This record gives sequence, C-alpha cells and structure tokens, in this order.
Amino acid sequence: MSPEIDSEPPPFTEKADLPEELAYRLRQQRLTADFGYFALKTDNLDEILQEATRVAASGLNSPLAKVLEHMGRGQGFVVRAGVGWGPGVVGVETVGDDLESPGGYTFHTGKPLISNHLENEQRFRTPALLVQHGVKRAMNVIIQTDEMRFGVLEVDSSDQGKFDEADIAFLEGFATMMGVAIQRAQIDVALRQNQLSLTAVIRHQEVLTHEISHRVKNSLTVVSGLLAMQARTTSSEEVRRALNDARSRIQTIASIHDRLWRTDEVRTVNLQGFLSDLCSHLGNISERHKLLWDVDSVTIQTDQAITLGLLTNELITNSFKYAYGHDQGGHVQLSAKALGDGKLRFEVSDQGRGLPPNFGTTSSSSLGMRLIGTLSQQLGGTPEWANLEPGTRFTIEFETHRID
Repeated sequence: MSPEIDSEPPPFTEKADLPEELAYRLRQQRLTADFGYFALKTDNLDEILQEATRVAASGLNSPLAKVLEHMGRGQGFVVRAGVGWGPGVVGVETVGDDLESPGGYTFHTGKPLISNHLENEQRFRTPALLVQHGVKRAMNVIIQTDEMRFGVLEVDSSDQGKFDEADIAFLEGFATMMGVAIQRAQIDVALRQNQLSLTAVIRHQEVLTHEISHRVKNSLTVVSGLLAMQARTTSSEEVRRALNDARSRIQTIASIHDRLWRTDEVRTVNLQGFLSDLCSHLGNISERHKLLWDVDSVTIQTDQAITLGLLTNELITNSFKYAYGHDQGGHVQLSAKALGDGKLRFEVSDQGRGLPPNFGTTSSSSLGMRLIGTLSQQLGGTPEWANLEPGTRFTIEFETHRID
C-alpha cells in the first residue's frame, strides 16, 4: 500500500551519497535479520515490542520510537513500548486515535504515513507528546495480526532530515514480524488456558516460526526490488553496479529465510543444501564462468549460515568480476570441508590473473574487500589469500557454534 507522504522524498542520484546510502540500507537489512532471530527466541511480548522499538530507531538513525497499542473504540492508544522518551511515558501516556491524529489515521486506514514537516503539517493534529519532545518528522505503520489491528509502530526524529519510501519498507518489515509475534503470544495464552497438549503447542510454534521467516524474506524482497528500480533509473554505471551489488547481498539473506520457511530448519541450516542452492543461483547469473562446489553435509547455526552466505556471495562475485578478462571466462571453485572437533575449512579459488601487487585487505578501499574482512571476523577465523600461479585462493578456518 502506497504511503501518505507530505512531500516527495529526494531521488537518490548523487554520486557522493552512494557509499553512505548503501551502508545505510545494508545495515537496515542486517538489523531486520537480527530482529527476526530475536523474535524466534522469545515469546515474551513486552520484550519483543521493546526490542522492535530499539532496532527500528537504530535502523533509521532516530532517537525516538514507540509502539502505540489500541485500547478499544473511543479509548485511544497507550504507549506500550518505546525508546528515547522521558520518564512516565512508556506504559502510561495515552494518544488519541481519531483520523486527525497521525497514529489514528494509520490505524483506521491501514496506510503507512510519512510526515517530514510536522511544524507545517496541515493534514493532522500533532500530538502534544511529540511537541514536548521536539519532534520534527515522523513515520507510522500499522501493526496487525490475522485477527485484529493491534496498534501502530512509530519512529520520530527531532532533526530536519527526510524519511522516504525505502524507510517505510524497512519499518513495515518490523511491523509485519511484530504482528506474527503478537498472534503467537495470544494463541499461546489461549492454549495454556485450555490445557491443550504439549505436542499441539510445539506444532503451532513451528508454523508461526516458519511464517516469520517467510515474511522476513518477503520484506527483504521488497527492499531488493527498490534497489533494482533505482539501478534501472540511474545513468551512472558505477552507481548501477553498486546498487546491484547491494541487491545481491540482500538476496543472499533472503535466500536463507526462504529455506527456513520451506523446510523444518529453524535454528540450524544444512550447509550442503544451503551453499549448493546459493552456488547454483550465483552460477546462473554468469554465462562466461563455470562455478564448481564441493560441500560436506554439515549442520551449522543459522546466524553463521547468514554470515557464510554473504561471504560466499562476495568472494564468488569478486572472482567473476576480476579474476579473468572482460571477454574471458574460467572456473571458480568453492569448497567447505569439516575438519573434526567442530571446525570447518572454507575455500574459494580461481585460475585467473592472481592477486594484484602490494595486495592488502586491511588497506583496501573496496566495500567488497572490507565486507570480506568483517565477515571473516564474525565467523571467528583469519582469512588467508594465496597466489596459485595461475589464480587466487581464499581460505578461512573457523569453529562452528555448538548446537544444543
């Protein structure tokens, strides 16, 4: 559903803004994924709502966020959770729910709302709570389950910047996952009250967990589509390439959630199936290169699978781009082998031109090389690069997280 916006957001075309914008969007997607895993690990609704406000505010670089829970017809909203507000607000402060208020408009129409100039807002009445905290711009999205409208998720800021449609897509992803978590908690209470069997409870949790993964995947796909649309409209080849790289990274995260949704895997991933699917996808996007892979059947935790998937994406796409000439093709090989004692050796190699002179990952200004270094650290290993003459080999050994 198209959001209500008080003015059109500026188009993202300035070359100078590219690195900052990409880092901003990639960070939002990482936060989205991390929140999804947090929501899978707890059924405490207060904890989920509070964490959602913290992460939503962080992802939008805003100091203020809150969940407005609807208390019923004519009773307005109560601030159920929030960050950045003064004492006596969360759990106490109430806000009107009429159509002349931003929260009420979003709740009753279901439409997301952007107001970048609250001081000049003519469409709605600015709530006193926002005035007291010096809020100059706000975004609102609805929180709902399959059965009911729960309330509104709002992010506020006291600076003069602008929220845009990509920010709304990010915020709606959180609200979607919150709706699933709320429904799960409500059903759990009903199950306990009716003394249903433990088997039924576990099965219900599994279904809702798969639904969360499915909806996270769909939210990431929306952002991927926005990046693809921006890439098609820019006249700069450098901007187009960078946006497509960002889209590829987001699709890697989405593919994990797609696998979680379609299988019984939740906390763990079979590395052989996951990396085989990812390599098959990456191999299909390059006609000039042949991608080969050899992966042991190893079960690892989902958070490590996401990191390893992103590392795979960076290494293979780098080989496709730089290992061979523009009009040449060649082989790229991936290997993931269990070493025993919970250790894993991961390698990507090619038969191309080799490493450039004075090669150094720490001094590189490339976003891709910096990501490779960061992702390697997250896995707990030290990356090793070797010239094969011909070709290049990347190797990392790390311990897989223990699965309880």
